[in-house]
Amino acid sequence: MSSVKPLVSIVIPVYNEEACLPALFERLKQWLAGIENFDTEILFVDDHSTDTTPALLAEACGQHSSWRFLRLATNSGSHIAIFAGLEHTQGDCAVFLAADLQDPPELIADMVQRWQEGQQVVWAVREKRDGVPASEMLFANTFYWLMNRFSFITVPPKGSDFALLDQKVILALRSSMSASPYLMGEIARLGFSQSKLFYTKAERVEGETKWNLSRKLQLVADAFTGFSFVPIRLMSYLGMAASLLGLIYTVVVILNKIIVGGPVDGWSSLMVVVLLMGGFQMTMLGVLGEYLWRTLEESRQRPKYFVESAGNLTPPEPLSEE
Repeated sequence: MSSVKPLVSIVIPVYNEEACLPALFERLKQWLAGIENFDTEILFVDDHSTDTTPALLAEACGQHSSWRFLRLATNSGSHIAIFAGLEHTQGDCAVFLAADLQDPPELIADMVQRWQEGQQVVWAVREKRDGVPASEMLFANTFYWLMNRFSFITVPPKGSDFALLDQKVILALRSSMSASPYLMGEIARLGFSQSKLFYTKAERVEGETKWNLSRKLQLVADAFTGFSFVPIRLMSYLGMAASLLGLIYTVVVILNKIIVGGPVDGWSSLMVVVLLMGGFQMTMLGVLGEYLWRTLEESRQRPKYFVESAGNLTPPEPLSEE
């Protein structure tokens, strides 16, 4: 067996986390002091923060030779930030986790052990979540249930934004990442040998979450348009059902005219039907537009991100043309 220690890359996306960073740095230093069976590099990805985060990262990375950072040229979202970090890693495997200390870095050792046993993807799955409102839990659980029920991928039923990827998985991800990625789905789609570790996601101690309703809805749209044909299929079913109901109503009107012979009543009901059908049609056009927009983005083949600045960083190796 080789005596060379494996190198584990740790990718941490950061956006306006000046309140959390001092505690994060201290927690990482304490944890790293006890690591003996593998080497580490830590890569912070600043998603174009507007507070003092860039200065704090530059100072911390200047004090540690194995700590690196890169700053994206525009705010691109945590999934793109993680992908950018994974592209710049040099390790035999890479772990990504949030900067707010809700994900315990101490769990990485167990994840690395699973990887050394042959697992190429190790999910840290949220078994419990402290300090999260019931409404937010309902939203999240419903989303993951719908994804597993109506898409062609299988994701952890309570979600995961903390995972270890083998270098082979990272290479596969780099060669097939979509323009509007749902990272968990992108990883699940790749396959490879996968396992799960369960943990309790801690309550945020400092700062405020950046995961607002707008970002959640964007994630839902990206996930379903990227990994499910159900919305398009549902449009077809609704269209057929509406046509059938219209045909039945037409027959009823004709028979009423022939048998009763009176004028056709129902102006109010007619307006209700027209408004409902108009709403259905606009909704269907919106769903279709979501798919078309993402198809357009894919066809443009633009870079997913641009790096504004970096520290202690080596450019990623180009993908093989083979």
